[in-house]
Amino acid sequence: MTYPGSARLRDPVVSDGLPYHRIHQAGRPGLWRPLTGILVMFLGFLLLGAAVASALFVIVYAATGQGLPDIPRLADLRHPTPAGLAFLNVALATFIPLAMIGQRLLHGIRPRWLASVRPRLRWRYLIACLGLSVVALVATVIVGSLVPGDDGDIGTHANAFTTTTFHYLLVIVLLTPFQAAGEEYLFRGYLTQAVGGVFRRAWVAVLVPAFLFGLAHGLGQSVPVFFDRFAFGLVAGALVILTGGLEAGIAMHVLNNFLAYGLALAFSDMASALNPSGGSWWSIPVTLTQSLVYLVLAVLVARRMGLATTTASRVLEAPRARV
Repeated sequence: MTYPGSARLRDPVVSDGLPYHRIHQAGRPGLWRPLTGILVMFLGFLLLGAAVASALFVIVYAATGQGLPDIPRLADLRHPTPAGLAFLNVALATFIPLAMIGQRLLHGIRPRWLASVRPRLRWRYLIACLGLSVVALVATVIVGSLVPGDDGDIGTHANAFTTTTFHYLLVIVLLTPFQAAGEEYLFRGYLTQAVGGVFRRAWVAVLVPAFLFGLAHGLGQSVPVFFDRFAFGLVAGALVILTGGLEAGIAMHVLNNFLAYGLALAFSDMASALNPSGGSWWSIPVTLTQSLVYLVLAVLVARRMGLATTTASRVLEAPRARV
């Protein structure tokens, strides 16, 4: 149902509300819109992400009297530095504005509907999920100590704490949450709604973004590493459907990256964390333990908090006449 008037976004009546993955049904119609949006997201990252990160580093380097930054050196993930990790995190964080721009311009839906069905980030639940992720981490450590797997690049002796380690820690604590949120806004946010708007099936809206999430981490990765990331994407996608928003996925992603980077700093090196080449199938039970324990806890807490999983009776959309 639409109303006459100007070209502003309107409030059509949706009797039973829409689940998160079908919110694009309330926007402008046309199969070309999600297809264009997916292309824009990835091309935009190569252009906008690199441009924003480069501009920020030019400003920081100029303000601190370091001259111009060596951008190719910063972007070299094979030989990472704390500044290079910061560059990567800033670039990945630009997926947040990219997803919001695509949501508004292509689909005529206000960007806040990416956060949840309410539509906003539900901060109390997000904070609760950060605590739940610690519980899942404990379960992961227990299972990891029991399985016989291959430790890969993780050593048995702790690395020395250096100035470089401190700089890495600053970057991880300050910027990794934005990087994780950026990936969630893209894969579990825009892509979930784009795929769900076309196929209208929850399992397709979870499966396709999870597969793309795995591929996006490198075509040269081993099968176990790809499957590990694919499994993470499946659980994070299921959480979006079951809880009606991105909060649980963001919290799990942040802690997962904290753990990966922390282990690399303590026992290995950042290059191996950013470019995993091996991997063991024994890592899968460990990953699934963390993800599934977290999924159960996050869903139970969401139910206890009474979080909605569908929109209210009115959903913002653009006029149907504009195609």
